[in-house]
Amino acid sequence: MAIDQKFINQFASVTSKAAVASYKLVGKKDKIAADKAAVDSMRNELNKLNVDGKIVIGEGELDEAPMLYIGEKVGTNNGPEIDIAVDPLEGTNFAANNLPGALSVIAIAEKNNLFHAPETYMEKISTKVNEKGVVDLDYSTKENIFNLCEYLNKKPQSITACIMDRPRHKDIIDELNILGVKIKLITDGDVSGALLVTDDKYGVDIFLGIGGGPEGVLASAALDTFECSFQGRFLFHTEEDKRRANKMGITNLSKKYELDEIVKGDSIFCATGITSGDLVSGIITENNKFITETLVINFILTPNIFNSFIISLCLGLSITQAVIFSGFLFKYSDKLKIFSLTV
Repeated sequence: MAIDQKFINQFASVTSKAAVASYKLVGKKDKIAADKAAVDSMRNELNKLNVDGKIVIGEGELDEAPMLYIGEKVGTNNGPEIDIAVDPLEGTNFAANNLPGALSVIAIAEKNNLFHAPETYMEKISTKVNEKGVVDLDYSTKENIFNLCEYLNKKPQSITACIMDRPRHKDIIDELNILGVKIKLITDGDVSGALLVTDDKYGVDIFLGIGGGPEGVLASAALDTFECSFQGRFLFHTEEDKRRANKMGITNLSKKYELDEIVKGDSIFCATGITSGDLVSGIITENNKFITETLVINFILTPNIFNSFIISLCLGLSITQAVIFSGFLFKYSDKLKIFSLTV
């Protein structure tokens, strides 16, 4: 069953209101308070929706987070069963210090179609190239860059890599510098960083490094629409990490996950700007009202592939071409929309 399109506006409203709640604390040097404001608002708004929702990516496990914890049920229970991934305040430091790039993010899919990720680190890589064997987590940084150069017909000096500015990435950054690759360092914003490969206007060819596992799932919900590639591998450093993973049904602790293993079927992704960044503009105030900008990405699987096949034949395509074309139509997406809401 497809996700009803009415939920696009409803979930865009959820992230918009959470963004406004956090915006009131922008620049106050209190990231905990800013995050709490976004969490409280998002939970309150989710519980007004006619859905039977379950948080699969949230603020932590039950013993760590009082609200929007993993496994929490939200909504009125009078509606479709859906999985929900949330990051009410992506970039807590950005909001606390009034820096660019703070967002309020949510992704939804039908029940059991979003990966239930543990609160741990993930090794990840994403590019605008959706061709097997070009980039891979199992390749070295040098091999990935050279493969990408060959595929894009660029020199390393024309490639831009986005990576989080963390000590753990020193070896990768050193290798990128040796290769002459341009580097875009980000201090926070793991979700938005991965999405910079979706459009040439952002000037990023590859995103790589180690970040949050839950953020990897959220980014995947958007990347799937753009025919980008993404791979992730969870990193379990402690016995407690491994225990929690096993509890979630993860038995192969070193498994490399492809995009279609992380998000399946129809999905909706919403990211509302709190402070202006690469993806969307931040909140502005006008006549005592808050005006928000939200990036909405809607991935739809068209249910009637037979009609797509017939349309293809009517266009004069051969049977082989029609099969290929109808398969493309079957995996249809609205791609992105920018919503402007007044709260």
